[in-house]
Amino acid sequence: MDTTQALALLGGLSPQQFMRRHWQKKPLLVRQAIAGFKPILNRPELFALAAQERVESRLVMQSASGWRMKSGPFAPRSLPALSKPAWSLLVQGVDLHDARAHALLQQFRFVPDARLDDLMISYASTGGGVGPHFDSYDVFLLQASGRRRWRIGKQTDFTLQEGVPLKILQNFDYTEEFVLEAGDMLYLPPRYAHDGVAQDCAGADGKPEACMTYSIGFRAPGQAELAGALLQRLAEYCSDEGQALATPRIYKDPRQPATANPAALPPALTDFARASVAAALKDPLALACALGEYLTEPKPSVWFEGGASQAAPIGSQALALDSRTRMMYEDKHIFINGESYRAQGADALLMRQLADQRALSVAQLRKVSRDAKDLLSDWLDAGWLHTAKLKDQP
Repeated sequence: MDTTQALALLGGLSPQQFMRRHWQKKPLLVRQAIAGFKPILNRPELFALAAQERVESRLVMQSASGWRMKSGPFAPRSLPALSKPAWSLLVQGVDLHDARAHALLQQFRFVPDARLDDLMISYASTGGGVGPHFDSYDVFLLQASGRRRWRIGKQTDFTLQEGVPLKILQNFDYTEEFVLEAGDMLYLPPRYAHDGVAQDCAGADGKPEACMTYSIGFRAPGQAELAGALLQRLAEYCSDEGQALATPRIYKDPRQPATANPAALPPALTDFARASVAAALKDPLALACALGEYLTEPKPSVWFEGGASQAAPIGSQALALDSRTRMMYEDKHIFINGESYRAQGADALLMRQLADQRALSVAQLRKVSRDAKDLLSDWLDAGWLHTAKLKDQP
Protein backbone atom coordinates (compact mmCIF):
# COMPACT_ATOMS: atom_id res chain seq x y z
CA MET A 1 0.00 0.00 0.00
CA ASP A 2 1.25 3.45 -0.92
CA THR A 3 0.76 5.33 2.35
CA THR A 4 1.19 8.71 0.61
CA GLN A 5 -1.73 8.23 -1.79
CA ALA A 6 -5.01 10.00 -1.01
CA LEU A 7 -7.87 7.58 -0.28
CA ALA A 8 -11.61 8.14 -0.59
CA LEU A 9 -11.85 5.72 2.35
CA LEU A 10 -10.20 8.40 4.49
CA GLY A 11 -12.01 11.39 3.02
CA GLY A 12 -9.19 12.30 0.64
CA LEU A 13 -6.46 12.00 3.23
CA SER A 14 -3.50 9.73 2.67
CA PRO A 15 -2.89 7.04 5.31
CA GLN A 16 0.13 9.04 6.49
CA GLN A 17 -2.00 12.18 6.92
CA PHE A 18 -4.77 10.28 8.68
CA MET A 19 -2.39 8.61 11.14
CA ARG A 20 -0.69 11.92 11.89
CA ARG A 21 -3.84 14.03 12.26
CA HIS A 22 -6.53 11.69 13.57
CA TRP A 23 -5.25 8.32 14.81
CA GLN A 24 -5.72 8.25 18.61
CA LYS A 25 -6.33 12.02 18.50
CA LYS A 26 -9.70 13.08 17.10
CA PRO A 27 -12.72 11.70 15.19
CA LEU A 28 -13.14 11.78 11.44
CA LEU A 29 -16.45 11.66 9.56
CA VAL A 30 -16.19 10.53 5.93
CA ARG A 31 -19.20 10.78 3.66
CA GLN A 32 -19.20 8.02 1.03
CA ALA A 33 -15.96 6.49 2.21
CA ILE A 34 -16.98 3.58 -0.02
CA ALA A 35 -19.36 4.99 -2.62
CA GLY A 36 -22.28 2.75 -3.52
CA PHE A 37 -21.42 0.30 -0.75
CA LYS A 38 -23.67 -2.73 -0.37
CA PRO A 39 -23.69 -5.21 2.54
CA ILE A 40 -21.22 -8.02 1.93
CA LEU A 41 -23.47 -10.45 3.81
CA ASN A 42 -27.23 -10.55 3.41
CA ARG A 43 -29.63 -11.28 6.27
CA PRO A 44 -29.74 -15.10 5.82
CA GLU A 45 -25.93 -15.31 5.62
CA LEU A 46 -25.45 -13.19 8.74
CA PHE A 47 -28.09 -15.13 10.67
CA ALA A 48 -26.48 -18.40 9.59
CA LEU A 49 -23.18 -17.22 11.10
CA ALA A 50 -24.93 -16.27 14.34
CA ALA A 51 -26.28 -19.82 14.53
CA GLN A 52 -22.78 -21.37 14.65
CA GLU A 53 -21.18 -22.45 17.92
CA ARG A 54 -17.75 -21.16 16.93
CA VAL A 55 -19.00 -17.64 16.09
CA GLU A 56 -19.36 -15.12 18.90
CA SER A 57 -22.73 -13.36 18.74
CA ARG A 58 -24.96 -11.34 21.06
CA LEU A 59 -28.56 -10.17 20.96
CA VAL A 60 -29.24 -6.83 22.66
CA MET A 61 -32.81 -5.68 23.30
CA GLN A 62 -34.22 -2.56 24.90
CA SER A 63 -37.75 -2.13 26.22
CA ALA A 64 -39.66 -0.20 28.87
CA SER A 65 -38.39 -2.69 31.45
CA GLY A 66 -34.74 -2.01 30.56
CA TRP A 67 -31.87 -3.67 28.72
CA ARG A 68 -31.47 -7.39 28.05
CA MET A 69 -28.62 -9.28 26.43
CA LYS A 70 -28.29 -12.89 25.32
CA SER A 71 -25.28 -14.72 23.96
CA GLY A 72 -25.45 -16.94 20.88
CA PRO A 73 -25.59 -19.17 19.03
CA PHE A 74 -29.08 -18.23 17.81
CA ALA A 75 -31.34 -20.30 15.59
CA PRO A 76 -32.46 -17.94 12.78
CA ARG A 77 -36.13 -18.36 13.71
CA SER A 78 -35.39 -17.43 17.33
CA LEU A 79 -34.37 -13.89 16.37
CA PRO A 80 -36.96 -11.08 16.53
CA ALA A 81 -38.71 -9.84 13.41
CA LEU A 82 -37.38 -6.68 11.80
CA SER A 83 -40.74 -5.05 12.54
CA LYS A 84 -40.04 -5.36 16.28
CA PRO A 85 -38.20 -2.19 17.37
CA ALA A 86 -35.06 -1.67 19.47
CA TRP A 87 -33.05 -4.85 19.05
CA SER A 88 -29.57 -5.51 17.69
CA LEU A 89 -27.72 -8.65 16.65
CA LEU A 90 -23.95 -8.33 17.01
CA VAL A 91 -21.76 -10.86 15.19
CA GLN A 92 -18.06 -10.73 16.07
CA GLY A 93 -15.05 -11.73 13.96
CA VAL A 94 -16.94 -12.02 10.67
CA ASP A 95 -13.64 -11.68 8.78
CA LEU A 96 -12.58 -15.07 10.19
CA HIS A 97 -15.49 -16.81 8.53
CA ASP A 98 -16.20 -14.91 5.33
CA ALA A 99 -13.66 -14.10 2.58
CA ARG A 100 -15.52 -10.92 1.59
CA ALA A 101 -15.34 -9.55 5.13
CA HIS A 102 -11.66 -10.48 5.27
CA ALA A 103 -11.05 -8.60 2.00
CA LEU A 104 -12.79 -5.50 3.38
CA LEU A 105 -10.61 -5.59 6.48
CA GLN A 106 -7.49 -5.53 4.30
CA GLN A 107 -8.32 -1.95 3.27
CA PHE A 108 -7.36 -0.87 6.79
CA ARG A 109 -3.86 -2.38 6.79
CA PHE A 110 -2.24 1.05 6.83
CA VAL A 111 -2.37 0.31 10.57
CA PRO A 112 0.04 -2.48 11.65
CA ASP A 113 -1.41 -6.00 11.71
CA ALA A 114 -0.32 -6.19 15.35
CA ARG A 115 -3.13 -3.68 16.07
CA LEU A 116 -5.79 -4.73 13.58
CA ASP A 117 -8.34 -7.00 15.23
CA ASP A 118 -11.59 -7.90 13.50
CA LEU A 119 -14.79 -6.88 11.76
CA MET A 120 -18.04 -6.96 13.72
CA ILE A 121 -21.44 -6.61 12.08
CA SER A 122 -24.38 -5.03 13.89
CA TYR A 123 -27.83 -5.78 12.45
CA ALA A 124 -30.51 -3.62 14.07
CA SER A 125 -34.19 -2.80 13.81
CA THR A 126 -35.41 0.79 14.23
CA GLY A 127 -34.30 2.11 17.60
CA GLY A 128 -31.72 -0.63 18.03
CA GLY A 129 -28.38 0.08 19.66
CA VAL A 130 -26.23 -0.82 22.63
CA GLY A 131 -26.54 2.43 24.55
CA PRO A 132 -24.02 5.26 25.08
CA HIS A 133 -20.62 3.73 25.76
CA PHE A 134 -16.91 4.01 25.05
CA ASP A 135 -14.33 1.58 23.71
CA SER A 136 -10.75 1.21 24.90
CA TYR A 137 -9.60 0.83 21.29
CA ASP A 138 -9.84 2.69 17.99
CA VAL A 139 -12.80 1.87 15.76
CA PHE A 140 -14.06 2.64 12.25
CA LEU A 141 -17.86 2.53 11.98
CA LEU A 142 -18.87 1.86 8.38
CA GLN A 143 -22.56 2.07 7.54
CA ALA A 144 -23.50 -0.84 5.27
CA SER A 145 -27.26 -0.34 4.91
CA GLY A 146 -30.07 1.68 6.42
CA ARG A 147 -29.34 4.70 8.60
CA ARG A 148 -27.84 5.16 12.04
CA ARG A 149 -27.73 8.31 14.14
CA TRP A 150 -24.48 8.77 16.03
CA ARG A 151 -23.98 11.09 18.96
CA ILE A 152 -20.37 11.44 20.08
CA GLY A 153 -18.44 13.35 22.70
CA LYS A 154 -15.11 13.54 24.51
CA GLN A 155 -16.42 12.08 27.75
CA THR A 156 -14.89 13.04 31.10
CA ASP A 157 -17.27 11.12 33.39
CA PHE A 158 -16.91 7.38 32.76
CA THR A 159 -19.29 6.21 35.49
CA LEU A 160 -21.37 3.26 34.27
CA GLN A 161 -25.00 2.47 34.92
CA GLU A 162 -25.57 -0.19 37.55
CA GLY A 163 -27.71 -3.26 37.14
CA VAL A 164 -27.55 -3.48 33.35
CA PRO A 165 -25.85 -6.25 31.31
CA LEU A 166 -23.97 -3.72 29.16
CA LYS A 167 -21.31 -1.11 29.92
CA ILE A 168 -23.58 1.92 29.44
CA LEU A 169 -22.50 5.40 30.54
CA GLN A 170 -24.55 6.89 33.32
CA ASN A 171 -24.04 10.51 32.29
CA PHE A 172 -23.49 10.61 28.53
CA ASP A 173 -22.44 14.04 27.30
CA TYR A 174 -22.34 14.37 23.50
CA THR A 175 -21.15 17.35 21.49
CA GLU A 176 -21.71 16.23 17.89
CA GLU A 177 -24.45 14.35 16.05
CA PHE A 178 -24.45 12.69 12.62
CA VAL A 179 -26.74 10.43 10.63
CA LEU A 180 -24.78 7.93 8.56
CA GLU A 181 -26.11 6.30 5.40
CA ALA A 182 -24.73 3.39 3.38
CA GLY A 183 -21.08 4.05 2.48
CA ASP A 184 -20.51 6.68 5.18
CA MET A 185 -17.91 6.03 7.87
CA LEU A 186 -16.98 7.46 11.27
CA TYR A 187 -13.60 6.98 12.96
CA LEU A 188 -13.39 7.30 16.74
CA PRO A 189 -10.25 7.26 18.93
CA PRO A 190 -10.17 5.21 22.16
CA ARG A 191 -12.43 6.28 25.02
CA TYR A 192 -14.43 8.62 22.79
CA ALA A 193 -18.02 8.21 23.97
CA HIS A 194 -20.63 7.35 21.35
CA ASP A 195 -24.22 6.23 21.01
CA GLY A 196 -25.53 4.79 17.74
CA VAL A 197 -29.26 4.30 17.22
CA ALA A 198 -30.77 2.69 14.12
CA GLN A 199 -33.17 4.98 12.27
CA ASP A 200 -36.34 4.18 10.38
CA CYS A 201 -35.40 3.59 6.74
CA ALA A 202 -37.12 2.19 3.66
CA GLY A 203 -35.29 0.40 0.87
CA ALA A 204 -35.69 0.89 -2.87
CA ASP A 205 -38.68 -1.48 -2.77
CA GLY A 206 -40.39 0.63 -0.12
CA LYS A 207 -40.01 -2.06 2.56
CA PRO A 208 -38.27 -1.40 5.90
CA GLU A 209 -34.51 -1.75 5.59
CA ALA A 210 -32.36 -3.09 8.40
CA CYS A 211 -29.59 -0.93 9.78
CA MET A 212 -26.28 -2.72 9.31
CA THR A 213 -23.09 -1.21 10.69
CA TYR A 214 -19.63 -2.71 10.27
CA SER A 215 -17.20 -2.03 13.11
CA ILE A 216 -13.52 -2.37 12.26
CA GLY A 217 -11.87 -2.76 15.64
CA PHE A 218 -8.26 -2.77 16.84
CA ARG A 219 -6.30 -4.61 19.49
CA ALA A 220 -5.13 -2.62 22.49
CA PRO A 221 -3.59 -5.03 25.03
CA GLY A 222 -3.34 -3.71 28.55
CA GLN A 223 0.05 -3.48 30.22
CA ALA A 224 -0.79 -6.13 32.82
CA GLU A 225 -2.24 -8.49 30.21
CA LEU A 226 0.79 -8.09 27.95
CA ALA A 227 3.27 -8.49 30.79
CA GLY A 228 1.56 -11.66 32.01
CA ALA A 229 1.49 -13.24 28.54
CA LEU A 230 5.10 -12.35 27.79
CA LEU A 231 6.44 -13.52 31.14
CA GLN A 232 4.69 -16.86 30.71
CA ARG A 233 6.25 -17.35 27.29
CA LEU A 234 9.65 -16.16 28.50
CA ALA A 235 9.46 -18.67 31.36
CA GLU A 236 8.87 -21.45 28.84
CA TYR A 237 11.79 -20.20 26.76
CA CYS A 238 14.09 -20.12 29.82
CA SER A 239 12.88 -23.57 30.85
CA ASP A 240 13.79 -25.00 27.45
CA GLU A 241 17.17 -23.30 27.65
CA GLY A 242 17.72 -24.67 31.16
CA GLN A 243 17.05 -28.23 30.01
CA ALA A 244 19.87 -27.85 27.51
CA LEU A 245 22.35 -26.96 30.26
CA ALA A 246 24.29 -29.55 32.22
CA THR A 247 23.28 -27.85 35.47
CA PRO A 248 19.70 -26.52 35.78
CA ARG A 249 19.40 -23.00 37.14
CA ILE A 250 17.66 -23.70 40.42
CA TYR A 251 17.64 -21.81 43.69
CA LYS A 252 20.38 -22.78 46.17
CA ASP A 253 20.88 -21.58 49.72
CA PRO A 254 23.88 -23.34 51.29
CA ARG A 255 24.38 -20.46 53.75
CA GLN A 256 20.77 -20.31 54.93
CA PRO A 257 20.86 -20.23 58.73
CA ALA A 258 18.30 -21.85 60.97
CA THR A 259 15.32 -19.54 61.37
CA ALA A 260 13.03 -18.77 64.26
CA ASN A 261 10.56 -17.20 61.81
CA PRO A 262 9.75 -19.94 59.24
CA ALA A 263 6.94 -17.97 57.58
CA ALA A 264 9.22 -15.06 56.68
CA LEU A 265 10.18 -14.87 53.00
CA PRO A 266 13.95 -15.33 52.63
CA PRO A 267 15.57 -12.20 51.16
CA ALA A 268 17.91 -14.38 49.09
CA LEU A 269 14.94 -16.05 47.42
CA THR A 270 13.48 -12.63 46.60
CA ASP A 271 16.79 -11.66 45.02
CA PHE A 272 16.87 -14.92 43.05
CA ALA A 273 13.34 -14.24 41.74
CA ARG A 274 14.29 -10.70 40.73
CA ALA A 275 17.40 -11.95 38.95
CA SER A 276 15.37 -14.66 37.18
CA VAL A 277 12.96 -12.10 35.73
CA ALA A 278 15.85 -9.82 34.74
CA ALA A 279 17.61 -12.74 33.01
CA ALA A 280 14.46 -13.61 31.08
CA LEU A 281 14.15 -10.01 29.86
CA LYS A 282 17.84 -9.66 29.10
CA ASP A 283 17.77 -11.66 25.87
CA PRO A 284 16.30 -9.38 23.16
CA LEU A 285 15.65 -12.35 20.87
CA ALA A 286 13.64 -14.13 23.55
CA LEU A 287 11.50 -11.05 24.19
CA ALA A 288 10.93 -10.52 20.47
CA CYS A 289 9.91 -14.16 20.07
CA ALA A 290 7.51 -13.98 23.00
CA LEU A 291 5.85 -10.83 21.65
CA GLY A 292 5.58 -12.11 18.08
CA GLU A 293 4.16 -15.45 19.18
CA TYR A 294 1.66 -13.72 21.47
CA LEU A 295 0.47 -11.29 18.79
CA THR A 296 -0.02 -14.03 16.17
CA GLU A 297 -1.73 -16.51 18.48
CA PRO A 298 -5.10 -17.42 16.87
CA LYS A 299 -8.25 -16.61 18.80
CA PRO A 300 -9.70 -19.47 20.90
CA SER A 301 -12.59 -19.94 18.46
CA VAL A 302 -10.24 -20.44 15.48
CA TRP A 303 -9.14 -23.80 14.19
CA PHE A 304 -7.70 -24.85 10.86
CA GLU A 305 -8.72 -27.67 8.58
CA GLY A 306 -5.40 -29.33 7.97
CA GLY A 307 -4.39 -32.51 6.22
CA ALA A 308 -5.22 -31.34 2.70
CA SER A 309 -3.19 -33.26 0.15
CA GLN A 310 -1.01 -31.23 -2.18
CA ALA A 311 -1.98 -31.58 -5.80
CA ALA A 312 1.33 -30.15 -7.00
CA PRO A 313 4.77 -29.36 -5.55
CA ILE A 314 5.47 -26.01 -3.88
CA GLY A 315 6.33 -23.48 -6.57
CA SER A 316 3.94 -24.69 -9.22
CA GLN A 317 0.97 -22.73 -7.86
CA ALA A 318 0.59 -19.42 -6.07
CA LEU A 319 -0.05 -19.53 -2.33
CA ALA A 320 -2.20 -17.33 -0.08
CA LEU A 321 -2.55 -17.19 3.68
CA ASP A 322 -5.80 -18.48 5.13
CA SER A 323 -7.98 -15.57 6.27
CA ARG A 324 -7.63 -16.79 9.87
CA THR A 325 -3.83 -16.93 9.75
CA ARG A 326 -1.95 -14.22 11.59
CA MET A 327 1.59 -13.67 10.29
CA MET A 328 4.12 -11.01 11.29
CA TYR A 329 7.87 -10.55 11.42
CA GLU A 330 10.80 -8.63 12.90
CA ASP A 331 14.49 -8.47 12.03
CA LYS A 332 15.41 -12.03 12.99
CA HIS A 333 12.15 -13.96 13.06
CA ILE A 334 8.97 -14.88 11.24
CA PHE A 335 5.86 -15.40 13.37
CA ILE A 336 2.81 -17.33 12.27
CA ASN A 337 -0.15 -18.54 14.34
CA GLY A 338 1.72 -18.44 17.63
CA GLU A 339 4.95 -20.00 16.37
CA SER A 340 8.32 -18.39 15.61
CA TYR A 341 11.03 -19.22 13.10
CA ARG A 342 14.50 -17.81 12.59
CA ALA A 343 14.84 -16.43 9.07
CA GLN A 344 17.61 -14.70 7.14
CA GLY A 345 18.68 -13.83 3.64
CA ALA A 346 16.47 -14.37 0.60
CA ASP A 347 14.11 -16.69 2.46
CA ALA A 348 13.46 -14.04 5.11
CA LEU A 349 12.67 -11.49 2.39
CA LEU A 350 10.16 -13.85 0.75
CA MET A 351 8.53 -14.70 4.07
CA ARG A 352 8.16 -11.00 4.87
CA GLN A 353 6.53 -10.49 1.48
CA LEU A 354 4.14 -13.31 2.30
CA ALA A 355 3.26 -11.64 5.60
CA ASP A 356 2.77 -8.20 4.02
CA GLN A 357 1.02 -9.30 0.82
CA ARG A 358 -0.64 -12.38 2.37
CA ALA A 359 0.21 -14.23 -0.84
CA LEU A 360 3.15 -15.32 -2.99
CA SER A 361 3.07 -15.69 -6.76
CA VAL A 362 4.63 -18.57 -8.69
CA ALA A 363 7.46 -16.28 -9.74
CA GLN A 364 8.22 -15.41 -6.12
CA LEU A 365 8.04 -19.05 -5.02
CA ARG A 366 10.68 -20.02 -7.55
CA LYS A 367 13.20 -18.10 -5.43
CA VAL A 368 12.68 -19.97 -2.15
CA SER A 369 15.14 -22.52 -0.84
CA ARG A 370 14.42 -26.19 -0.21
CA ASP A 371 14.11 -25.57 3.54
CA ALA A 372 11.61 -22.76 2.94
CA LYS A 373 9.62 -24.96 0.56
CA ASP A 374 9.45 -27.66 3.24
CA LEU A 375 8.18 -25.08 5.73
CA LEU A 376 5.56 -23.77 3.30
CA SER A 377 4.52 -27.35 2.64
CA ASP A 378 4.01 -27.91 6.36
CA TRP A 379 1.89 -24.76 6.59
CA LEU A 380 -0.13 -25.88 3.59
CA ASP A 381 -0.78 -29.24 5.24
CA ALA A 382 -1.81 -27.47 8.45
CA GLY A 383 -4.36 -25.33 6.60
CA TRP A 384 -2.49 -22.10 7.30
CA LEU A 385 -1.89 -21.64 3.56
CA HIS A 386 -3.92 -22.44 0.46
CA THR A 387 -3.18 -22.60 -3.23
CA ALA A 388 -4.49 -19.52 -5.02
CA LYS A 389 -4.98 -18.00 -8.45
CA LEU A 390 -2.98 -14.81 -8.64
CA LYS A 391 -1.67 -12.63 -11.39
CA ASP A 392 2.00 -13.44 -11.49
CA GLN A 393 4.38 -10.73 -10.39
CA PRO A 394 8.14 -10.38 -10.58
